[in-house]
Amino acid sequence: MKVSREQYEANQQRILEAAGRLFREHGYDAVTLAEVMKAAGLTHGGFYGHFKSKGDLIAQALAYRNSKPKAEVGPVAFAENYLSARHRADRAGGCNIAGLGSETTRQPPAARAAMTETIRSRIDGFARNTPGGSDAEKRRIAIASWAAMVGAVIMARVSDDPELSDEIINETRAQIAVMAEQQQA
Repeated sequence: MKVSREQYEANQQRILEAAGRLFREHGYDAVTLAEVMKAAGLTHGGFYGHFKSKGDLIAQALAYRNSKPKAEVGPVAFAENYLSARHRADRAGGCNIAGLGSETTRQPPAARAAMTETIRSRIDGFARNTPGGSDAEKRRIAIASWAAMVGAVIMARVSDDPELSDEIINETRAQIAVMAEQQQA
């Protein structure tokens, strides 16, 4: 049975959303194509009508997540939600970079390119929304803030000590605020 172009696109979007959630929750290698298709509410046989391979799906899922509109805010405002217990606990709905960054280094070039674009767009958005200083100073603060946030979420998720985990996200959020204040001074 042939599907309309609109249905094809809706199905592809469902696959990309399901794949992204499963990949962030379990990692690329632990997720099968059959699981992705089942989570999308589709049959396994339809996969190759949308993607060439699992590597293609990975790259497209990363790019799809990055293509969603993002609120343009500075690092301090972003850190309030990003460095939270809710985000730390929500691996499936959370950040691609914190959830999949180290695994993506072993993926095909298209996946790495999609992840690079995610990194670049967040840095550029932070730099545009960091008050005071030169463009170079704003970019430096944006890079340092984003790297600190991602690293803090990874460390907080890895820790089996709840107090240490909380301390990592709370202190990183506080230091990002300090950097921003120093930038404005």
